[in-house]
Amino acid sequence: MALTRWDPFREMVSLRDAMNRLFDESWLRPWWRLGEGETPSVFVPLDMVETDGDIVISAPLPGLKPEDVDISITGNTVTIKGEFREEQEGKRENVHFRERRYGAFQRAVTLPTEVDANKAEATFENGVLKLTIPKTEEAKPKKIQIKTK
Repeated sequence: MALTRWDPFREMVSLRDAMNRLFDESWLRPWWRLGEGETPSVFVPLDMVETDGDIVISAPLPGLKPEDVDISITGNTVTIKGEFREEQEGKRENVHFRERRYGAFQRAVTLPTEVDANKAEATFENGVLKLTIPKTEEAKPKKIQIKTK
């Protein structure tokens, strides 16, 4: 066994390599490209609120029409699909930057409780999709009256 001289810089390089692996680009994908499936998709943020009787999901979908959005409920999973289409403008010579999103999106969310999918209602107002899904009777909270003797 040979003795090797301690080199503090060798340990610094291995720490740097570990940090590079931690923050590798495959781990930090841009938020607008988060999605499921083989093709990159547009990320659509959702809000999910649970009330005593319903689950309410809201999604901002500016520029879309209700017929451009598909909603399905399978078991306790809600899936929202659609596509933001690029507006075809005439001449495109002097575009300085583009921040609007284009492309297909799909969000699947697992619901926190059992729901009655047959009574679900979706509304679309001012570019915001609002999906209200009632809970099943078994999932709704029950108030138990205390009896005194």
